[in-house]
Amino acid sequence: MNQPDNQLLKRVSDPQDLRALSEPELDQLCGEIRGLITETILRNGGHLAPSLGVVELTVALHRIFDSPRDKIVWDVGHQCYAHKILTGRRDRFGTIRQIGGLSGFCRRCESPHDVFGAGHASTSISAALGIAVARDACRDDFSVIAVIGDGGLSGGLAFEGLDNAGASERDLIVILNDNNMSISPSVGALSRHLTEIITHPLYERIKKEVWELTEKLPRVTRPVRQIVRRIEESLKGLLTPGLFFENLGFRYLGPIDGHKLGELTTVLEKVKRMHGPILVHVLTQKGRGLADAEDNPRKFHGIAPVRAENGKVEKGPAQLTYTKVFGRSMLELAERQPDLVAVSAAMCDGTGLTEFAERYADRFHDVGIAEGHAVTFAGGLAAQGVRPVVAIYSTFLQRAFDQLIHDVALQKLPVVFALDRAGLVGEDGATHQGAFDLSYLTAIPGFTVAAPRNGKELRDLLVTALEQAEGPFAIRFPRATVPDADALHHAPSPLPIGEWEVIRTGENGTFLAVGTMVDVALAAAEQLATQHLDMGVVNARFLKPLDTGLLARLARAPGLLVTVEESALTGGFGSQVAGELLSLGWPLRSEQRLLRLGLPDAFVEHGARSELLAMVGLTPERVSAQVLEAAGAARDRVHFASSAGMPST
Repeated sequence: MNQPDNQLLKRVSDPQDLRALSEPELDQLCGEIRGLITETILRNGGHLAPSLGVVELTVALHRIFDSPRDKIVWDVGHQCYAHKILTGRRDRFGTIRQIGGLSGFCRRCESPHDVFGAGHASTSISAALGIAVARDACRDDFSVIAVIGDGGLSGGLAFEGLDNAGASERDLIVILNDNNMSISPSVGALSRHLTEIITHPLYERIKKEVWELTEKLPRVTRPVRQIVRRIEESLKGLLTPGLFFENLGFRYLGPIDGHKLGELTTVLEKVKRMHGPILVHVLTQKGRGLADAEDNPRKFHGIAPVRAENGKVEKGPAQLTYTKVFGRSMLELAERQPDLVAVSAAMCDGTGLTEFAERYADRFHDVGIAEGHAVTFAGGLAAQGVRPVVAIYSTFLQRAFDQLIHDVALQKLPVVFALDRAGLVGEDGATHQGAFDLSYLTAIPGFTVAAPRNGKELRDLLVTALEQAEGPFAIRFPRATVPDADALHHAPSPLPIGEWEVIRTGENGTFLAVGTMVDVALAAAEQLATQHLDMGVVNARFLKPLDTGLLARLARAPGLLVTVEESALTGGFGSQVAGELLSLGWPLRSEQRLLRLGLPDAFVEHGARSELLAMVGLTPERVSAQVLEAAGAARDRVHFASSAGMPST
């Protein structure tokens, strides 16, 4: 697939270097790029199939347009690996998704060629239009190109951008990268409409013959051109999405084979000289060039580090994750609860619902990359007595904040939200860290919010959520393995809503730990015991409502209260506890007895989850060190005298 020494890649340190290569050399270069991407991502993990599918498109864009003067805006950014390689980052590509290395997405701070950053879908058209408007206001002259996938086009923001861009009549190019995939296969009427062209080659043949005929005429009159134009538009209306986009104000070109460099460069060269909104429809194959990824693009959309032996990709032994526990639990619950349905926003595999979708096809609803729609759709289901479980990553649910309030909570609809990837997700970085769900969910009246400490408790909380009908219920859990390998053997039972679990008592203070941090707090308590500091541990599994009774008793006891959460401190669990303590009569000066540990007021960058937890101070060693420091400061301030050196007020 690639030259052993990447001889052509070594000659490309800037996009302008592409113009010195012949067409056969460009084809060879594409092979070398695919080889580098495949080798690196199998080692580091990352978004493999999407980037393999756009290699020729990326080469063609950078050969024809003058980046960074011309602005190429990539939607999502998980298809940007070839773009990074061609824009001066080839030598650092081996660091991608590693702590301190290249991001797996476009980042404005990383390169002037990364015009607009994005880790979520459907943003490119709106951003590109903003850039085009700013260009025109400054009387500048450069091209603006948005590259969006057919999956990203299912998001409402993409349609808002198309509608506004088409009406603006500004010079703007939209490249529709159509591989009939988002992460899971693309869904919806538009996706079906887009794929019709593949099964109707008649349109291209007739269009070609009609225009060839008119070109042979010595002088084509205006009426003839108008007739031919009407014939073409009629064919588009029957067979292609062209008329749809043209009715929005775009000139539609395509579809074009996205793996034929000559065809791509010819079309893009012409498009560069055209004016007004242009949409170029490009057909690509996700996973192109890697047989396993071509056969199973869903599996290879985003992968963890794997081994490649004898030309085949092999993964390590499977581990029991929170995602797997959730998916298996949904299957079990569906057997005995016929009104249970699952809703996904193009993340069937990632949320563990693949088997559910296969077994209960009529009770599984993938709405595409449309999180706001997913929430309101679930609200409609719940309004008619159906029990929907909406499985969405924590960071993606942020996109539906208004719908959570207006369409679910305000109407007290019993929708269950399963928030996968809560907390630090690792190598996907700042756009994907699930840091804010506690802050925005606990701010909504009527929401119940919970976090399991292990797989067994996840199963219990899921049953709890489905048995109550008083309003929305959110369960957040991490992208991690469960600490209890026997979780699936546990028969789930409902838990009292708002009741915490006392795991360990302590004379010198108590950890109030959330979810994954319960085991961290237990380990920290063991370490602190060797320093003659006796700390209790409470599993604060309900973040809303709080266990105010237990909290009141702990507030009256001596010693530190330490909240530990894998979420943002601002508006998070620690903030909720501080507010409740003030309402219980703790004076402000008593904050010396409250230590809040969590994620900093900053965006946490990419790296291995374990490295990031250490960096933000959420390991047993870092937690115990911070508690020792706080205990010493508290002792000095209020002159405690106890055998352990802790307060005994």
